[in-house]
Amino acid sequence: MDCGTNNEALLRDPLYLGLRQTRPQIAQLDEFVEEFISAVQVEFPNCCIQFEDWAGVDAIRLLARYRDRICCFNDDIQGTAAVALAGILGALRITGGRLSEQKFLFLGAGSAGIGIADLLTESLALEGIPPEKARARTWLFDVNGLLESTRNDVADFQKPYAHPHAPVKNFVDAIESVKPTAIIGVSTVAKAFNQRVIEAMARISQRPIIFPYSNPTSHSECTAEEAYRWSEGRAVFASGSPFPPVRWRDRTFVPGQGNNVYIFPAIGMAIYATRAKLITDEMFVAAAHAVAERVTKAELDVGLIYPPQSEILKTELYAAQHVAEVIFKHGLARVPQPKDIGAFIQSQTYKPEYQALI
Repeated sequence: MDCGTNNEALLRDPLYLGLRQTRPQIAQLDEFVEEFISAVQVEFPNCCIQFEDWAGVDAIRLLARYRDRICCFNDDIQGTAAVALAGILGALRITGGRLSEQKFLFLGAGSAGIGIADLLTESLALEGIPPEKARARTWLFDVNGLLESTRNDVADFQKPYAHPHAPVKNFVDAIESVKPTAIIGVSTVAKAFNQRVIEAMARISQRPIIFPYSNPTSHSECTAEEAYRWSEGRAVFASGSPFPPVRWRDRTFVPGQGNNVYIFPAIGMAIYATRAKLITDEMFVAAAHAVAERVTKAELDVGLIYPPQSEILKTELYAAQHVAEVIFKHGLARVPQPKDIGAFIQSQTYKPEYQALI
């Protein structure tokens, strides 16, 4: 959908290929999206709609409006959240401890950060943790400091994570105060996880979880080499951008890349195979657990917390099976439940095999 742009430079650029008009007001935009959604439901009633590359506030609003009404998801929010959860679950296979025992501090409080925080809450709720206690394990820090209850500039979707706390304007001070076991960067601020940040995490945790998830590489909060060096080789690291292996003293670490490619094809496959009516957060939690389970001990031993992408098809089909199990469990499928869900998913897989013509 081309909704125009408010960027004056682009509007004046003779090579700009988009609509040469300013973006509409929210009410007009939402009316247009509603018309599109309604038309799609008439023409393709069993399809899944994926919201991609919407601006943060629009993305959250539109997902909330349609998620319980039609089969839809937003990969930038939910896919990112699931791949982050998979990374955390993989990291815990190295550090030990339960998810409910962790404390998370985000740098960045936009749609990606809130999406991860919400899925962490959902995952803990599925383990029997009350939502308010689950949310209390998660803190967010933005350009104006730590999200806390005295701030008057917090958006509605951020308020569940604005906990009672004295104002904090410095990220290192927030680390010292909150004492997280993991920091997650979704700020797009390059080098925001500087030496003081990593060293602070290494002081309060024997195996600090360091996830600079912003991409591309030029926006990454730190590099793999910086995280390992400043933590003296104790960091459990994954990033949104790819980094090469790192040699630290007598060890070689292989950094993992938290790429949504681990999640959205599995979600799509499960939806396609089951003709799902709706998509729930529990499906993304199931996909995250499945991805984490695919990491071998040998891979964990070198610091890798995501399955190698050379095994991506096997990982996707395994995750799709787990997502399909959730779909059938909650009666959201439009097809009968097969006896063997794994074999059923395999049977739906496209295979590029062609009959010879000569």
